[in-house]
Amino acid sequence: QVQLVESGGGLVQPGGSLRLSCAASGSIFRINTMEWYRQAPGKQRELVAGSTSGGRTYYADSVKGRFTISRDNAKNTVYLQMSSLKPEDTAVYYCNALGLGTPPSGTFDTWGQGTLVTVSS
Repeated sequence: QVQLVESGGGLVQPGGSLRLSCAASGSIFRINTMEWYRQAPGKQRELVAGSTSGGRTYYADSVKGRFTISRDNAKNTVYLQMSSLKPEDTAVYYCNALGLGTPPSGTFDTWGQGTLVTVSS
């Protein structure tokens, strides 16, 4: 099994910054994709940013230029640096990882428990 643990959420004022972390552990052979999603109250979960094992990154239009995703493959950890935060960024942020477990485990598609980010004055 593979587990994801997110951290770094909290309360921040508009215009401020936060860095989220998501650490994967367990029977991991290779992580292909690590992504951040968010879900605001009353809204559907949406993709925020992603990072592939080949180094490609991608972002939702709403966060381009403000958020940066990065990975430390040696630590099986993905980060989301969030800057110029807006009240509409308020949401529970979830980490997702897709990859291959150590044999005899197969592929995994795992979610973290979420971390709350509140942007408010």
